[in-house]
Amino acid sequence: MNTALLISFAIILVIAAALLKRTKANSRVGGISKRHVLTPREQAMYFRLVEALNGHVVLGQVAFSAMIKAKSRATRNRFDRKVADFVILNKAFEVLAVVELDDASHKNRETQDRERQALLTNAGYRVIRYSNVPNVEQVHKDFHMTEIGPRAIGRGNITQAL
Repeated sequence: MNTALLISFAIILVIAAALLKRTKANSRVGGISKRHVLTPREQAMYFRLVEALNGHVVLGQVAFSAMIKAKSRATRNRFDRKVADFVILNKAFEVLAVVELDDASHKNRETQDRERQALLTNAGYRVIRYSNVPNVEQVHKDFHMTEIGPRAIGRGNITQAL
């Protein structure tokens, strides 16, 4: 009986040590874990953009640093950790527009949104904002699309709040 008790105790100690080691390993790297790239609402928006902008490239969660460059570190620090919800490209991978979905995460962040938008428009990008996932017709209208195909979509300082 003592042998069975000792073996059980040894097994419990080994399991506890393994769990403790795993917990310490996670705390050393900041408790890193995976998460969804897009929220359910952003996923719906992604699929709506893909459906409506057939023939264009739709990218989600694009770092501003992939679209904007600056010579000074101080200017780069203004955008180096910012991410656009969606970027729409033509087949030559030229940016046609940046699309922002103003969901619950944007609530009470109007000042930050204006600053983000100013960075993009000052760099020459068109920013289109939606408060909800639009229907296909609205996307076509906003991107100047006809039934035949896209008309020229400029890169001007055009901003739409919908």
